[in-house]
Amino acid sequence: EERGWGGVMASPQEEEEEEAPRPNMSSSGGLEADFVVDLDLDLRPSSSQDTQQENDSSDKDDVVDDEVEEEEEEEERSGYGCKHYKRRCALVAPCCNDEVFTCRLCHDEVKDTLEMGKKAHKLDRKQVKELVCLVCKKRQNVSNECVSCGARFGMYYCEICRLFDDVDKGQYHCEGCGICRVGGRENFWHCDTCQACFHKDVREGHVCVERSLHSNCPVCFEDLFTSTKQVQILPCGHPIHKVCLVRMRNEMLRGHEAWQLLRAYACPTCSKSVGDLSSLWEHIDREVAMTPMPEEYRDTKVEIVCNDCNRESSDVAFHVLALKCSHCGSYNTRRT
Repeated sequence: EERGWGGVMASPQEEEEEEAPRPNMSSSGGLEADFVVDLDLDLRPSSSQDTQQENDSSDKDDVVDDEVEEEEEEEERSGYGCKHYKRRCALVAPCCNDEVFTCRLCHDEVKDTLEMGKKAHKLDRKQVKELVCLVCKKRQNVSNECVSCGARFGMYYCEICRLFDDVDKGQYHCEGCGICRVGGRENFWHCDTCQACFHKDVREGHVCVERSLHSNCPVCFEDLFTSTKQVQILPCGHPIHKVCLVRMRNEMLRGHEAWQLLRAYACPTCSKSVGDLSSLWEHIDREVAMTPMPEEYRDTKVEIVCNDCNRESSDVAFHVLALKCSHCGSYNTRRT
């Protein structure tokens, strides 16, 4: 029920949702170059303004009355739900002696914690059989309409995922993922190899990594497939939370060592560079040229492996700042 990246995968709707991440990552050049991660996709359909004027005053009044009713209904609905969802029902958790939680995230915030020890667990919403109407407090079987007061629990309702939401996020249920996602079905496609939904804009250059999203973020270790945070797919095909990627980069750039700059622009899983860093390599070339090694090290040669092209280089001149791949010119290397 959850999402994607501009690698970009579709997000699970809160309980499973997230916008699809985009795989656009680039270096703007220079040693201190910003690494641009463009994951902010506007997936909402564009709206056009109706310029036709209505001459019939009675029709105008009807339109105003309809708008007032919609505003009143929206105001009434906004009073229900939790910080995660706007909805008029709460879920009865069969795993917790029928305790009531507004959504599965509310449940997990209480029950899936270190304090719970071995009893820590997440709510399987698909196992929920009952809910409670937040309008009249009637407990009943799962549906989208109260059997007592007739309240509609959510403008979007998925019977499979037990998902209710009054906010239009372009939700849809993906049979391949087995969960609900957001961003609009028309904007995404499901990759059977990766077993996740990705934005259609990245289909042509998509790199498949089998079940790549069925893993943890390499920085925070949170499960990526069901995470409600935006996920980014790196050029190498490995996923990571967008916020974790940015924080990792910023933390590394606070240092002044060459290895910190290299790690700031490398995948934390496979160490491949995450963009075109030719400008950075040129900068390091200049730094190496201006920093001659002591005489006792000038003829020292070492063997290295390049993290970018995966090729070995022998007889590489040793330098304390960085070691250059003799094949692709990258400094993203390691000694063997």
